[in-house]
Amino acid sequence: MQLAVDFDLRPWTMDDLGSLVSYANNPRIARNMTDKFPHPYTEADGLSFIEFATADSSAHIFAIDVAGEAVGGIGVHPQPDIHRKNAELGYWLAEPFWGKGIISAAIKRAVDVAFETYDIDRIFARPFGTNVASQRVLQKNGFVLEAQFRGTLYKNGEYLDELIYALRRPNWKPD
Repeated sequence: MQLAVDFDLRPWTMDDLGSLVSYANNPRIARNMTDKFPHPYTEADGLSFIEFATADSSAHIFAIDVAGEAVGGIGVHPQPDIHRKNAELGYWLAEPFWGKGIISAAIKRAVDVAFETYDIDRIFARPFGTNVASQRVLQKNGFVLEAQFRGTLYKNGEYLDELIYALRRPNWKPD
């Protein structure tokens, strides 16, 4: 697939604070994220996130970079203890870049890095039942719906379904 916009995945830096706050401060993004991704999204929120994203020496939380500017983020989070063969995938993209194939390609790249880097057998993502675009992009990348929990999430005064999509190592097709 030819992307409408070229992008890179790279580590976050403090130089990304301005673009992070500018793009993340969007209620249309926050409504599909956990409450750890607030709206309004302040400079303090951005500083806290960048400190978190750069604290670990292993690169698993990436900025989505378009023309030198961080316009979103994607991370693969290996799980501890009995869940250690799993990693959670999370992502967001600035609204001006929606519909350009970026997030689908970023998921593919992040999945490749995760399976090549970590001793895991499964990568999962938990989109809200209302986030149809996220469900579609996961399906496009080979993720399969494993579970639906009705009305388990509480966001902005309403109960939402939690979906669990996963891609297992035997179904992964690296480039």
